Amino acid sequence: MSNEAEIKSNPSNPTLPTSVTSPIPSSLKSFMDITSLIETGSYKKEVRHIARAVRLTNGLKKKLAEPYLLSALLDFALSPGSELHTQLSAFLNYREDGHGMEADSAISAPAKSILPELEIYCYLLMLLYLIDQNRHNEAKVFSSAAVFRVRKLSSGTVETAGVLASSVYFYYSYIYEVLDDLAEIRGNLLNLHTFATLHHDELCQETLLNLLLRNYLHYNLYHQAEKLRSKAPRFNLHSIHQVCRYLFYLGKIRTIQLEYTDAKESLLQAVWKAPVAAYGFRIQCNKWIIIVHLLLGEIPERTIFTQSGMERDLRPYFELTNAVRIGDLKLFRNVAEKFAGIFSSDRTQNLIVRLRHNVIRTGLCKISISYSCISLTDVAEKLKLDSANPVADVESIAAKAIRDGAIDATLDHANGWLVLKTTGDIYSMTEPRAAFSSRIGCCLNLHDEAVRTLRFPPKRQDEYSRESRVSNEELAREYMDEEETYF
Repeated sequence: MSNEAEIKSNPSNPTLPTSVTSPIPSSLKSFMDITSLIETGSYKKEVRHIARAVRLTNGLKKKLAEPYLLSALLDFALSPGSELHTQLSAFLNYREDGHGMEADSAISAPAKSILPELEIYCYLLMLLYLIDQNRHNEAKVFSSAAVFRVRKLSSGTVETAGVLASSVYFYYSYIYEVLDDLAEIRGNLLNLHTFATLHHDELCQETLLNLLLRNYLHYNLYHQAEKLRSKAPRFNLHSIHQVCRYLFYLGKIRTIQLEYTDAKESLLQAVWKAPVAAYGFRIQCNKWIIIVHLLLGEIPERTIFTQSGMERDLRPYFELTNAVRIGDLKLFRNVAEKFAGIFSSDRTQNLIVRLRHNVIRTGLCKISISYSCISLTDVAEKLKLDSANPVADVESIAAKAIRDGAIDATLDHANGWLVLKTTGDIYSMTEPRAAFSSRIGCCLNLHDEAVRTLRFPPKRQDEYSRESRVSNEELAREYMDEEETYF
């Protein structure tokens, strides 16, 4: 309450310092403008200013590598000697040099009350700095304390602080993922999601829901992820980035649950809505889309593999698709062994195991086209099965393919043959013949219309003008004859 009273009593926003003894570096000037933008959004209670500040920070976060820059920015944004300033400065491990002294002398910020949004922004900058310096252990300790503080600060100013708080939560989960300790923060993320739901903070809701889904999927807990997703309260999605992540996670869950059609739709929407510059995300989506296409018995279009900047990353999946298309089980095994490391890192190894049945079915379909009767031993040899009893396996596989309607054949168990039925003349039946006749009639009508159009070409413009003059003259002559008769 005291902070709000001070803010209302002094509505003028803090601006850049007037006492400047040396030029301010351009990067430092940019961050100072961002802090002013955050203060403006806080006073006016407008989220768009805070969101713009976060976007500008994402573009400048690489410039935080210099410790003097962050130190000078903390001196400008916070009151030197305050508890928060001391806490953040302790993580800098900062030593003054020529640049640092120049920046300190260039800024003389007066002591002022700290806005909640500005305090959360300082936590975010410190997290970005520690991650950029690869000081993940320190970032882990700092992020836990930052999340606890940010939760308190965002409770009173949900609308404006939600954008900054969601960014802090994202990097909080990212640090634990880098250290492979995501299981430790699952309970905290659930509590934060409940807190955001109760306070109707939709920006944090969508971010924390995606973080929880990612947490579950990291440990292959697909059932728990689907249970959370289905029971999570509905809200309006605001960030297109979070929408794409949600669709991608939903597509992965649907794929594992054998719901390939829904998975394909979700993954395609994630790719279509993803920004063009998000190459890594789009590559991962395309890998799962290719696998889903193959599991559906479809062959992906070649344009998927020839997208700009993705040829090298999608090369293993191109060779896998080629093996499935040909129906060569030996080639399929070679590709799976050759790129086993890539498939394992992409978490698609278990899905590729499912494709073995599709490869065998494709081989059976090709055999059914080429032969009318073939022994099961020859079928096992052509399919190149690597089992102890290939004939028995071929018999069970062929029986399942016949039952599913993949091939039209019968099994001769006595002789060990696969007898394939020859395809007769399909147009000898009534319905196909009628459909074929209607198509022929449509083509003949189209031909007759084309002939009539060529037989009577449209008149030229000069013919139209000549006919119009003749008709006008005849009409005038008739009028004159009528007048003479009347009088």
